[in-house]
Amino acid sequence: MRLTHFILRFRLKSPTNEKTLVSRHCISVNTLSMAALTAMFMLAALQTRAQDGELQKRVTEIKEYLALNKMVLAQYRWQESQTVSVKGEVKKEELFQVQMGPDGQPQKTNLSPDESSGGRKHGIKHRIKEDYENYGKEVAALAQSYGQPEPGRVQQLFEQGSVLLGSAGAPNEVKLVINGYKKPGDSVTIVFNKTQKTIQSLHIATYLNDPQDAVTISEQYAQLPNGPNHVASTIVDGVSRQLTVQMQNSNYQKM
Repeated sequence: MRLTHFILRFRLKSPTNEKTLVSRHCISVNTLSMAALTAMFMLAALQTRAQDGELQKRVTEIKEYLALNKMVLAQYRWQESQTVSVKGEVKKEELFQVQMGPDGQPQKTNLSPDESSGGRKHGIKHRIKEDYENYGKEVAALAQSYGQPEPGRVQQLFEQGSVLLGSAGAPNEVKLVINGYKKPGDSVTIVFNKTQKTIQSLHIATYLNDPQDAVTISEQYAQLPNGPNHVASTIVDGVSRQLTVQMQNSNYQKM
């Protein structure tokens, strides 16, 4: 009777022991899972802080570069050649003398011969030519408005969370993508050399009056010997009309 009673007690208690072990195991697993999740969140938070710190540093460097470079560039005058092409065919070439105006924006003087005299000024061909010329002037002016980003605007958009930091793909270079710089939906990508503390290029996606009238702008920068870093070349594409404006800056002279 005692042996039977012991076996019955053991059998009755065994399921309870198994449930207790399973319960303890589940608690342990849950505790480990929560610890792992907490560690992941903490790591993500640290990475976010590091990225924010890196972004703030690069924004500060770019702002300082823009302000100083603009001041130095105001001491120079230079020449800018413009070539307007439609579907790859050259339609117009012009040469300008350029210098920074009192408002901090480039002011241009046309050095090309005056083509307004002579020739037929009526008819469909003339109107089409005039229309394309005006369009070319608009996209060129649009490109100029993006050419030297304003430090204050860059800071404002950074504070609004509209500036992103990424790799430019080359050693010592980063890129900052600025959204909504001048128009809703536009973007300005700055490729910045961390070692030289200079802008290498600008890539801009924007539009004229309508977002469907897309304009892309690509600018390459170069360093003058003992002088400022400047826009060496610009390519502007008016996508809807297959019009391209190419601009080359050269012959920099200190005033």
